[in-house]
Amino acid sequence: MSAPLEIPAVVSRALDAARRRGYASFCRHETGRLLAALAASREGVVAEFGTGTGVGTAWLRSGARSGTQIVSAELDPVLAGAASEVFADDPQVEVVAADWSTLNERGPFALLFLDAREPKVSGPDVVSDLVEPGGVVVLDDFTPCESWPPVYEGRVDTLRERWLTDERFTTVEVMVAPDTSALIAARR
Repeated sequence: MSAPLEIPAVVSRALDAARRRGYASFCRHETGRLLAALAASREGVVAEFGTGTGVGTAWLRSGARSGTQIVSAELDPVLAGAASEVFADDPQVEVVAADWSTLNERGPFALLFLDAREPKVSGPDVVSDLVEPGGVVVLDDFTPCESWPPVYEGRVDTLRERWLTDERFTTVEVMVAPDTSALIAARR
């Protein structure tokens, strides 16, 4: 039996904030470790659309280099407030209680993390200009699929298909657990 995985202190604080508010929709540890590794490879500004209580933001922060700025937008002001409390003493993280589009002028981003099942913001046409050349987009919450075209809930997963075939990006699907995968797309 292996030892339990260590959770960074900042992630524990964000998980506590989620529990206190009864919020159960947050970044899984497997995806979080991927985010931390990718954040460690980036310099500049990292962004997240859909902060929740800040669990994904915390994973990004746990891997971020010194000097990297993280900005995250959350539409729900209660959740944004909870996340802001988690990072109140961290000058590298800013949580904005607003729609994701308010971050447009803050880009282009070195790394952008967003939920794949928010179709209005997760397509490559919307995201491409928000990521710098060589920058990376991470989309989570996919169900692993071995077929082509990819299928989700009995239908062609057009979002995943668009990302995997878009010529502006080199994209790969990575299983982070047996029941979940993420897309990692590097802008050409």
